[in-house]
Amino acid sequence: DDSQDEDYKSRWRSIRIMYFTMFLSSVGFTIVITSLWPYLQRIDDGANATFLGWVVAAYSLGQMVASPIFGLWSNYRPRREPLVCSILINLSANIYYAYAYLPRSNNKFHILMSRAFVGFGAGNVAVVRSYVAGATSLKERTSAMANMSACQALGFILGPALQACLSFIGERGVTVKIIDLQLNMYTAPAFLAAAFGLINILLVVLVLREHRVDDHGRHMPAINYTSEDSVDISEETEETIDQVAVLTSNILFFIVMFIFAVFETIATPLSMDMFAWTRKEAVLYNGIIICCIGFESILVFLVVKVASQRVGDRPVLLVGLAIIFCGFFILLPWGNHYPKIQWADLKNNSLVSQMSEAKIASNSSLEPTGCPYEQTWCQYTPAISLAQYISSDILIGVGYPACNVMSYTLYSKILGPKPQV
Repeated sequence: DDSQDEDYKSRWRSIRIMYFTMFLSSVGFTIVITSLWPYLQRIDDGANATFLGWVVAAYSLGQMVASPIFGLWSNYRPRREPLVCSILINLSANIYYAYAYLPRSNNKFHILMSRAFVGFGAGNVAVVRSYVAGATSLKERTSAMANMSACQALGFILGPALQACLSFIGERGVTVKIIDLQLNMYTAPAFLAAAFGLINILLVVLVLREHRVDDHGRHMPAINYTSEDSVDISEETEETIDQVAVLTSNILFFIVMFIFAVFETIATPLSMDMFAWTRKEAVLYNGIIICCIGFESILVFLVVKVASQRVGDRPVLLVGLAIIFCGFFILLPWGNHYPKIQWADLKNNSLVSQMSEAKIASNSSLEPTGCPYEQTWCQYTPAISLAQYISSDILIGVGYPACNVMSYTLYSKILGPKPQV
């Protein structure tokens, strides 16, 4: 039947728009993650590693607040509305981030607010997951969720990769005086993310259509459809949800995302402290490393699809968590080699000489590298070797995508095509 064939094509076009939206959400997170710490250091001397943690947390907090709001909105109104609104917020927040250097003071708080709004805009992932779960049959769902996670991983690839490419612009970059813009290795990625957001809005407005099917692939009224039949279906299926399974799935998803956030957050400051990399080197090298992890994740997704069909979703999730544990265990410091200390010589495991303030001032054009001398733990904590760092990255790059796709898949199977209120 031609109408059924057209509905099928329209449904999968819309699902692919959701894939792209998920891809852009992950790009928005990772495209600046490796340069966030150097950007903070450059525009605000008062920013420290603790504040970096708050900046990263602001993204997650914004997403946590926005997700139920956009999810509830999408239950009663066409999904196009919360999607366009959220992407527009994300787009504006990226521009705000790029201009965070303009104020004369408190620049770090402007970065904090901009990242919170970027996270708020990324709260549309609740709508994306709900749409894909509701627009696929039970047979299609594992594959669709795996594809969505693959798009998320592709975003994790291209985000740091784009940042690494844009690092060649340098810290000075190009100045456009008419609009008070400094286009450099820190601001260019944010503008690129904003451009992606504009493309996403056009696709949502022009291509996306509402679709909902049951577990057997039969078309059903959309969850925000106002007929009595839709209400009856919703009320009837709501009782079948296993609330304990929903809570457990959310806890598992929290753990998986917490692990990834810790890994991404510490990568740049840790590598700068341990390996004495400059800001530009840290952005470039970590971008390349995370890009390689992203390619590794794509291969893992292909294996996970087959493995979950043979042994089930739960064993794959458990194996993924075990591999992540090994990755972080390898990262523990040991040995008798200690990090380089900024402006100091390290001898017999103690700080024996420190350059005078005058000499530091005279060398201000030369960027200091290594552990800041005020971080006293650098004087007694063994340095992590580059081999440890890369081995840990490889293991986490295997475990994280396996856990990610399995937590998505289990959650979507529990909820089925039901509204996410």
